[in-house]
Amino acid sequence: MLAPLARPLARRQHALACLARRAQSSSASEPVNISIQRPSTEKTNQDAKTEPRYPRSLQALHLQPLQRTAEYGIPSCDLQLRSFSLQPLDFFADFALRAAYYLGLPAFGPVPLPRITQRWTVPRDHFIFKKSQENFERVTLRRLIQIKDGDPETVQVWLAYLRKHQFYGVGMKANMWEFSKLGVGRDMEKQDAQSIEGPWSQVGQTRTLGTAEKVAELLSSRRIKQAVSLKEAPLLETFSEQQVPKPSICHDTMACCAATKVVFNILYNQDVK
Repeated sequence: MLAPLARPLARRQHALACLARRAQSSSASEPVNISIQRPSTEKTNQDAKTEPRYPRSLQALHLQPLQRTAEYGIPSCDLQLRSFSLQPLDFFADFALRAAYYLGLPAFGPVPLPRITQRWTVPRDHFIFKKSQENFERVTLRRLIQIKDGDPETVQVWLAYLRKHQFYGVGMKANMWEFSKLGVGRDMEKQDAQSIEGPWSQVGQTRTLGTAEKVAELLSSRRIKQAVSLKEAPLLETFSEQQVPKPSICHDTMACCAATKVVFNILYNQDVK
């Protein structure tokens, strides 16, 4: 029973071997021409000439922000950016670096700072839920951008530009360093005194009461004589620091009090006017 089945299998194997030999001989005798068609560059060049090119500033948005090199490496400003989400924080940090480059400031960063984690535990609800508590957590993300060898005025312009175009959900905190000559404290005191003179001039008494000569002129005026009914107004004498005035007794005390009262009223009315 096994002999008849083996014959057809042997015939098939012999036929397959013959076909394989013919295929090898045909492939060796007839070379195959394989041509690789490459796209023509003429069309691409023509399309590139017809299409408008994007500006360099717009193409730079898809690349990393450019940075200027610092000559001395002296820090002049540290800008700290804070946010509760990562996407607006990275976007505004990239915007700050690009603005610093176009203003000519050597900016470095952004450097990721440690996160600030805050947690609160509060009662869950009132009435029967007052004994159960609920926890809340807030994570603040931070980035640091440092300006080196920057002019103070240019740094202030940079910060003002960032404050004007500030992105929502991003806070800023800047620390600036300025180098100036000796005697800065005295100059600051003078500036503070000049700035205080304006507001304080509108408060209280605007003019002084006057000198002793002015008071003597007021006492000798006709208005005071008529008010006090005195023939001669009392004269005031000025004394130096070394001289000591002699005690004098006023016989008409009521008249002197009335005269001084009128003088102060006149002076007060002049100040008010």
